[in-house]
Amino acid sequence: MSCAQTITDYALRSIGIGERLLPRTDFDLCKQITLIGSGLIWNLYFAFFALLVGFFLATALAMAKTSGNPWLRKPADGFVFLFRGSPLFIQFFLAYETLVLLPRAGIEIFGFTVETSWLTKAWAGALIVLILNTTAYSAQIFHGALQSVPKGDIEAADAYGLTGWHKFRRVMWPTMLRLAWPSYTNEAIFLFHATTLVYFSGFPAFQQRGDALYYATYFADRTFNPFVAYPIVATYFIICTLILIGLFGMVNRRLNRHLPGAVTRLKYRPELVR
Repeated sequence: MSCAQTITDYALRSIGIGERLLPRTDFDLCKQITLIGSGLIWNLYFAFFALLVGFFLATALAMAKTSGNPWLRKPADGFVFLFRGSPLFIQFFLAYETLVLLPRAGIEIFGFTVETSWLTKAWAGALIVLILNTTAYSAQIFHGALQSVPKGDIEAADAYGLTGWHKFRRVMWPTMLRLAWPSYTNEAIFLFHATTLVYFSGFPAFQQRGDALYYATYFADRTFNPFVAYPIVATYFIICTLILIGLFGMVNRRLNRHLPGAVTRLKYRPELVR
């Protein structure tokens, strides 16, 4: 089988397009690169939607943490403490064990049956855990940025008659993003790398349609050589990380475009301890 035919058969296998069965023999480099790249689609899926949903939830949670109302502040503090204080892998495990306890027939709500079986699948259950986890970390970052908004900006907004939502949207939120964006970029990178933990969680891979690490482990187990498949995974993640840094750098320059002569290039500083 040529490499072009391999790409045609396996490039989209992780999402159900192409060959149904995994190769059993001839584990050449092309097959490993193609299938691991196919699995990377799921890692990108988890990262994209977790960051998309988590960004807005984190903004709301940061506002709640800053609120003077204890009925908003204390639950927000508890949520952040819970998800920042426990390991992500344990969160995956507990979430799966909880979701499988739900009735397979669904839950009756106001006379309607709500299906719950889909929550035990990785595309849904694991994504929910990642959303909640990144929401907690991002909310803490945004909360610190909100606390650092210059008082002069707030006083100027008050002088112009801006109050409530208008003051937050026009003054506090843009400043919060500008201050928080470098740290939030690191959180986005960490979350993307954390998507590999889905493989080790209890959420099963339906019909062997796993993520990049799933296919890397498949090849490593059958070739007894982990020094080919796992470096391929690492290379894919390094490339995607560089792209992520570039995209977030563009946003950072956009946020700081009004600062004359400001150097706003982002630098990747991996968090060794989180």
